[in-house]
Amino acid sequence: MPASSSPLIAQDVHRTYVLGGHELRVLRGVELEVAAGEKVFLCGQSGAGKTTLLYVLGGLEKPTRGDVLVHGKSLYHGPAAARARARNQTMGFVFQHYFLLPELTALENVLLPAMIGGRKAGDRARELLDRVGLAGRMDHLPTELSGGEQQRVAIARALINDPGILYADEPTGNLDAGTGAGVMDMLMGVVGEAGKTLVVVTHDLALAKRGDRLLRLKDGGLVPG
Repeated sequence: MPASSSPLIAQDVHRTYVLGGHELRVLRGVELEVAAGEKVFLCGQSGAGKTTLLYVLGGLEKPTRGDVLVHGKSLYHGPAAARARARNQTMGFVFQHYFLLPELTALENVLLPAMIGGRKAGDRARELLDRVGLAGRMDHLPTELSGGEQQRVAIARALINDPGILYADEPTGNLDAGTGAGVMDMLMGVVGEAGKTLVVVTHDLALAKRGDRLLRLKDGGLVPG
């Protein structure tokens, strides 16, 4: 597959930490190519580096060596400002702990990435909250929402700038099995309808099998699941 046809490519990605004078090599030459619209799930043992890899892919953590190409452009061989713009304009993020601002309503939380990018997106934010089943909860604060509802707000927020790639780090990790399944159904449906590329980190193998491809992070590299 030509590189230009793939929205996400990791090239020889390494990530090493120095702890107490000792090197901890978490990622050791990761190679990954994700096709447009593909849903890739990353699994691995606790501490294997799944979240580290997701953060590197999403421009949140700089690799020790290697690079990530997003829509054919390097994330790490350029200024930090360009990387920040790429995150805002071409990527969306869903985290295990939601990271909603407690003083803002559901609608205001969804609007934040658009406001950072200088866009007016009130109508789109309302449409997204409606799409994730929260049409009647837009003016509620996070403390007035259940865990599942907060994660739905986070998913709507991730989609507000119409990014090509969505990253999800243990998106059901804080939810009970039933609520988590419902949130995942909704996420997969929204992503599928919009043709988004999705990369999910999860420890749940049953959940991971719902994707187009399952990869395991083992000994610092990716292997088929």
